[in-house]
This record gives sequence, C-alpha cells and structure tokens, in this order.
Amino acid sequence: MMKMTLKFKFLCIFLLVQLFNPLFALSKEEGVNASAADTGQSVLIPFNSELGLARLINASAKVDFPALANQFEAQSNRAFCGPTTAAIILNAVYGRNQSLPRDTSRIKPEDSKNLNPGFDLTVPRFTQETVILKGRKTRAQVLGEPVLINGNLVRDGGYQLREFDEMLRANQLKTSLRIVSDQTSINDIRQEFIKNLKMSGDYLVVNYRREDVGQKGGAHISPVGAYDEASDSILIMDVNPATQGWVWMPLSVIVKGMKTFDKIENRGFVLIEGL
Repeated sequence: MMKMTLKFKFLCIFLLVQLFNPLFALSKEEGVNASAADTGQSVLIPFNSELGLARLINASAKVDFPALANQFEAQSNRAFCGPTTAAIILNAVYGRNQSLPRDTSRIKPEDSKNLNPGFDLTVPRFTQETVILKGRKTRAQVLGEPVLINGNLVRDGGYQLREFDEMLRANQLKTSLRIVSDQTSINDIRQEFIKNLKMSGDYLVVNYRREDVGQKGGAHISPVGAYDEASDSILIMDVNPATQGWVWMPLSVIVKGMKTFDKIENRGFVLIEGL
C-alpha cells in the first residue's frame, strides 16, 4: 500500500511538471525579453534550445514550418543563399510532382556504369543549380562575374532582393516584393508577416545584412518558418548552418537588418503566394 501511494505521488508530480512546464518556459522567455529590453541588446534565441523549441510550440503563426523543414537543405557555397532558399520554397510549393526538373549536374558518367540500361538516378525536384537557369542573373554573375551597375562594371555576387524576386517569378511563383526603408511601418511589416505565416501554402523570405542583426557575415537570404506573438519574433531558417543556425529573431532586429542598402536600393522581404 505504501509503495502504491509513493508511486501515485511521483505520478502526480510528473503530471504537474508537464502541465506547468509551458508556463515555466514562458516566464523564462519573458525574463529574457525583459533583460533584452533593459539593455537595448538584441537577443537571438537558437532554435535548437529549450526556449527555442518552446517558442515554436507556442507560436501563433507557423503553418509554413513543416513543409519548409521537410524540404530544407543547406547552401552548397557561400554565394547560393538565394538559390537555396528558392529551391526549398519551390519544392515546398510543388511537392512530389514528377514533372519537376531533374538535375544531372551532380551525376558523373561513371556513376551509371553498374545500373540497368535506361535507369534514371535523378529525382524530380528543384535544386540550387536548376533554379538559377530560369532567372536573368547568370550563374557566373552570381559567383562574381562583373555586371554593369550605374554605368560601372562591379562584382555583385549572390542576389540583390529584386534579382531574387525576378528569379522566383521566372520559376513560376507569384510574389510581392517589399523594400524596407525608414518610412516603412514596423506594424505594417508585422501584419504582413502574420498574415502570410498563417496562410497555408504562402511563404516568406527575408533579405538582411548579418552585421546589423548581431551576426558575423554580410548580406543573406533565408526563409521564415514562424512568428511568435509573445516575443514578437520570427524563426529564420538559416540556409547556411555552417555559419549560423536557425534562430528566433526579434521583429525590430530583422527590420533593422532589412533596412540596409545594397548597391541600388535597400533590402527587404518577399511574400510568396500559394498555388
């Protein structure tokens, strides 16, 4: 009888811990956010932390996350954050479709020597290489071949936001481009983010400067997986995990990172509509 009573007490304690654990996490998060507000410093919460995972559970807008996580891949080189983000989004939008492009660039002639005649090793999906082919900016230009900007030949590796948007549209996506300036209302950005991240099949991509959000590196493009109202932050699914992991970033911080100049105009974000 005593053993049964002791087991029952342990069971009750376990259930209470599970019941109130989200509240403990929320209190802890509020404490972190308050500290950040007091010091004026930005707080980037790693997704793979206890707090980061709890934030996703409690997030108010996260319908995009499963599809993006399922199609996620890391960029193959330092200039391909744009093509990688595009490939992830396109594969999330079009799913398992046999008519998708088949990329043979990673398969060598000798790879097929032991296969049955006619057997195709490729799989139907968008890749970092194939998405570039439809856009105006060439692979060579993405990798640093000089281009003409304002009458001058300059190296402009990677993608400016407008070039990235053009590449998405060339791959048959319907997009809305937003350049962020000093006149852009943070509340307007918040509302557009929330609406997009609550709509299944719609996707959101941000273009920002790493130094202005407290990270090492330069310009970057990545998809957004969720918005958490309690912390007013977004989950950036960074496509360069060799440099930075996925992080929860305060909205005010990402706005600061987007409100930076990139050769012709400021950076910003792209809203992608579902099919």
